[in-house]
Amino acid sequence: MDITDFFDTFFEEAEELLADMEQHLLELDIDDPDSEQLNAIFRAAHSIKGGAGTFGFTVLQKTTHIFENLLDYARKGEMTLRADLVDTFLEAKDIMHEQLNAYRSEEEPDQEAFERICQTLQQIALEEIGEGLEAATSIPAQPAPVEEPAPVQPQETAESSSSEGTGLVVALLNVGEKDRTLLVEELEQLGTIESQSGDEKRYEVVLDSSVSGDDIEAVMCFIIEPEQIEIRPAAGAAAAPAEVQAPNQASEPTAAEKPVVAPAAPAASEPPVQKPESKTKKPEPKSKKAAAESSSIRVSVDKVDQIINLVGELIITQSMLDQTVSDLEDQSVGNSSLQNGMSLLQRNARDLQEAVMSIRMIPMEFVFSRFPRVVRDTAGKLNKEIELVTEGKSTELDKSLVERITDPLTHLVRNSLDHGIEMPDVREAKGKPRTGKLTLSARHQGGNILIEVRDDGAGMDREVLLKKARESGLNVSDTMSDEEVWQLIFAPGFSTAKEVTDVSGRGVGMDVVKRNIQGMGGRVEIQSKKEEGTNTRIVLPLTLAILDGMSIKVGRETFILPLSTVLESLQPAQEDMYAMAGDDVVLKVRDEYLPVIAIHEALDVKDAITDPTKSIAVIVQGEGRRYAMLVDELVGQQQVVVKNLEDNYRKVPGISAATILGDGSVALILDISGLHRLSRVKKESRKPVNNQPLSFYKEAEPS
Repeated sequence: MDITDFFDTFFEEAEELLADMEQHLLELDIDDPDSEQLNAIFRAAHSIKGGAGTFGFTVLQKTTHIFENLLDYARKGEMTLRADLVDTFLEAKDIMHEQLNAYRSEEEPDQEAFERICQTLQQIALEEIGEGLEAATSIPAQPAPVEEPAPVQPQETAESSSSEGTGLVVALLNVGEKDRTLLVEELEQLGTIESQSGDEKRYEVVLDSSVSGDDIEAVMCFIIEPEQIEIRPAAGAAAAPAEVQAPNQASEPTAAEKPVVAPAAPAASEPPVQKPESKTKKPEPKSKKAAAESSSIRVSVDKVDQIINLVGELIITQSMLDQTVSDLEDQSVGNSSLQNGMSLLQRNARDLQEAVMSIRMIPMEFVFSRFPRVVRDTAGKLNKEIELVTEGKSTELDKSLVERITDPLTHLVRNSLDHGIEMPDVREAKGKPRTGKLTLSARHQGGNILIEVRDDGAGMDREVLLKKARESGLNVSDTMSDEEVWQLIFAPGFSTAKEVTDVSGRGVGMDVVKRNIQGMGGRVEIQSKKEEGTNTRIVLPLTLAILDGMSIKVGRETFILPLSTVLESLQPAQEDMYAMAGDDVVLKVRDEYLPVIAIHEALDVKDAITDPTKSIAVIVQGEGRRYAMLVDELVGQQQVVVKNLEDNYRKVPGISAATILGDGSVALILDISGLHRLSRVKKESRKPVNNQPLSFYKEAEPS
């Protein structure tokens, strides 16, 4: 059996352990550290070290070994934690993550970074613990050595720790036959199997191996849970006796001074002794363990995507069948069973689609968990005091969107920290708490997810933004609404920073944020009050694969409007339409004047209704603005499968994607904001609007 078969599992497990390690380090109270958190950080490093050594990832194993030793001193209270030490630990975690990625890419890790962090960690050990512990922080020469006890132990003889093979009994508890066969084959790679016996409840393997019990367990834990493994010395094995320990470490040996196996051989009548690192884990009942095993499964994302594509094709086929049945002229009793069957198929297809889509949904916690580190590091550079609050971490979003939303959110967070929240002394002078508050929240609203970045800082200054916009050559006016003024920060190259720093000030980033979010079918809205703070809201669809849409007809063409953008529809009256300067036309709806978009004009659709009063105005929202979109007919609401037009054809202005209708024809999904921009471009080359002379509309401009 090839041990490389377990590489992917190790990489995934190590990623999770490093993420847990970072979270615990960020949550540590330096003045009163929680022993459970310190133990959890130590266990994470210990597990990564064992797996890295077994799989031959030497650089990662050496780095983690030194890091683990320092953590061992910290959790025993032999080293006092400080903010700069935690910073170094976080740096070590980052380098370990880089090393892990290098091995994943089948490359060698950065040797310079490895040597630098090793020297830093060893220097900390010498300064904080003492020169006598230099040997304890030395780098092991082999990936998974049998470590000899430290020479400072006077009770120990040279024969008490042998480098020869050691007999171990590895017991597998409640492990199915398939996994048991896999584990036994893996044990053959780690030593010589002397004997094996037992049943599914308890299966014991006697192994002659030079690999430590800790490292064996670390490998096994990538397949089964720690509670399903017991490792003890075989009777008569040449193991180091339990009493061979340094006098000042009777409770538990350090990682560098542990014997070959963790526990001493128990008496025949005594139960096996668990490792010291596992004391906080209580074995679960068998029934509960069995339930946990069946509660999750690792599946390749490609397989999930394939299922989603097939379900999408099923939805299209179901729509075609539904269209065929509805077109049947004979609606006699003989077709009632067919109609009932189609209704059942439609309901089951929808349930299947929702169930499959839920597989790709992951909680926002995966995104929010990255920001305690971002806030901590950025606040440190800016010398600001920031409290981060997260809300709605369990809110779920499509995996593809989660991966793409991280960078835009990072820009927004750094922008709030730099431009929004004031310096502690300034806040205190304003009567605010010295510590600023930054809130990340997520919640569902209809078919969308709302992600907000809120701060209690200085807020935006309308006059400052307008002045800066004029200096930048942007076309602005004093009559612009606050919402339009706030949107100026997304203009390319726009920045109000007085000086350029490594955090912000170059005028790049915010325009990329808006462009990326629009590329995901979403929009950005900003609310701000001076001296009270700013709220940046991102509105995204829950998924990019399937959406609820409204079918509309313009001429002989059918288009799809995302239902989440549709607010209402009405019949426009001539007295409510006004001609504006520049051939623009607006529609008055309840004292609000909305720009009119004629789809037939923007997309050159023939045989469409040109009289606005005979059209239907669909009120839609895009990029925080509302528009009145003129259509010929509302067909109805339906669920459509989104097909990427840019991948299969090319990017089309005003169009975000395409779909296949029930009759097999292709319908274009409209992009509200892009359609408005396209409409303005077309108006520049056409004098009449909607093929109507300007005298058709009221000449007076709305106030």
